[in-house]
Amino acid sequence: MDIQKYISSGILELYVYGALSEEESREVSRVLKEYPEVKAEVEEIEKALLTLSAATAPNNAEHLISSIKEKLSKSPAGTAPVATPVRSINWITYTGWAASLLLLIGLFVFFNRTSELREELQAANARNVQMEEQIANAREDVEKAEELLAVIRDRNVQRIPLKGQQVAPEAFASVYWNTQENTAYIDAKELPEPPRGKVYQVWSLTMQPLTPTSLGLLANFEADDNKVFSLENPNQSEAFGITLEPEGGSETPTMEQLYVLGTVAAP
Repeated sequence: MDIQKYISSGILELYVYGALSEEESREVSRVLKEYPEVKAEVEEIEKALLTLSAATAPNNAEHLISSIKEKLSKSPAGTAPVATPVRSINWITYTGWAASLLLLIGLFVFFNRTSELREELQAANARNVQMEEQIANAREDVEKAEELLAVIRDRNVQRIPLKGQQVAPEAFASVYWNTQENTAYIDAKELPEPPRGKVYQVWSLTMQPLTPTSLGLLANFEADDNKVFSLENPNQSEAFGITLEPEGGSETPTMEQLYVLGTVAAP
């Protein structure tokens, strides 16, 4: 550490006047223990502050003014007051007092400016963090878009459109089923947001006999901007359906809440 540069930085004065943060004060205390010359400098600063604080303020001036006023009030009208020798003023005392006052004013302005700079720095850091999050989110969106584009273009992917049923005729969804990887991508952009306490559940269906198998839930539906969900599907699916179920899902589909349904085209 460059000790002289550290001493001349002004941090020791702020330490003595208690203007540092708790973390900064701990750091200065550590340096004091490690470097005797820094400790000696702090002691000198403390002595100087005590000297300035002990400098006598001009209290005698107030007494002197009161005395002059009293004598003037007792003088007969028209009679010039008798000149009274006035004690010489200790200008060294006044100078010390003035220096103390100027120092305190300067420190007050300095501390206020330091506080403002800290607040500005914190605000700038917060803006940087927010910007970094936005950049990260943008990159994530791009990556998702590229992934979805690759899924759609994969020759092993079959698209199954799911049309709206009686409970929601305007609803629509698509399943992109990769039979090689046993993965089903559900595009649920045109499904309405589920009510509170409800969740969409995706089903793989075989027809004869009709056997539903749950592929999973479209979790965090409201928070997903793309509304594209990836689910495993190792089944020999002949159709897909999506129902609205209580939060946590159901063991069997609630057919009265069947939102969309679509069959897999024959190869």
